[in-house]
Amino acid sequence: MTESIFAILLLIVAVFAVSQAVVVVRQGFEYTLERFGRFTMTLRPGFSLIIPFVDRIGRKINMMEQVLDIPGQEIITKDNAIVSVDGVVFYQVLDAAKAAYEVSDLFNAIVNLTTTNLRTVMGGMDLDETLSKRDEINAKLLIVVDAATEPWGIKITRVELKDIRPPADIVNAMGRQMKAEREKRANILEAEGSRASEILRAEGAKQGEILKAEGRREAAFRDAEARERAAEAEAKATEMVSNAIAGGNPQALNYFVAQKYVEAMQAFATSPNAKTIFMPIEASALVGSLGGIGELVKAIRPDAADAPPVSVPRVPR
Repeated sequence: MTESIFAILLLIVAVFAVSQAVVVVRQGFEYTLERFGRFTMTLRPGFSLIIPFVDRIGRKINMMEQVLDIPGQEIITKDNAIVSVDGVVFYQVLDAAKAAYEVSDLFNAIVNLTTTNLRTVMGGMDLDETLSKRDEINAKLLIVVDAATEPWGIKITRVELKDIRPPADIVNAMGRQMKAEREKRANILEAEGSRASEILRAEGAKQGEILKAEGRREAAFRDAEARERAAEAEAKATEMVSNAIAGGNPQALNYFVAQKYVEAMQAFATSPNAKTIFMPIEASALVGSLGGIGELVKAIRPDAADAPPVSVPRVPR
């Protein structure tokens, strides 16, 4: 009976010892192994055997990339503006032993370190810079925090500011400033459009005046040329009459005078201003001129003498 009880106890102890000797580490984690309270090694993911009652598992370290929220805080900028800022930090443990034994509270240490450096970086910038240079702030924080956490076996992969909230009065002032700036741009664009329109209209008027002047110039040139041709024809006709008179033919002068007389009468007849014409001249002068033309024709063409005489209407005096 005693031996049976002893055997059962021994079996229980053996099973317990085996259970304590077998350690299974999950993927993405690493366990620190302590022997009599002293760190000896790191257990990788998978199946491992340890010495029961001598070795024990110290810390279970998550080796995957993790995210840590940075709580919101108020920061005074370089131009004495107060802004509320919060963010996140992405980190990964590279050395499980250092992360377990080099720092007491890893998460709290990362949060405090990031918060302190965030105040330092943003405190040296103006409000406009903090709002417009978020990427630059993230880059500076990443460099500083990563260098500070390297002794802890930590790699800071990314630091991101989630939100930057200026005070309400500053937001209202910025809104008014933006509105004024947009109105200024609109007025400038409108003024530039009016200026361009006036310039185009002036250019159009200038071109129009130039074209009109060129047209008047061309018309004057054509009129002068026409008058020149008419004067040349008149001079030639006068020369021919003069030559005829010099050759002993006085009838040419009568023909020339009669032609001018008839042209003058035709101009009076076609005038739209008056239909009744009072002529304070003797109508017999016209008949005499016509007679002179007939004599001139007879002198030029002897066969015209046999033609019947032209009846000239009698003009009452």
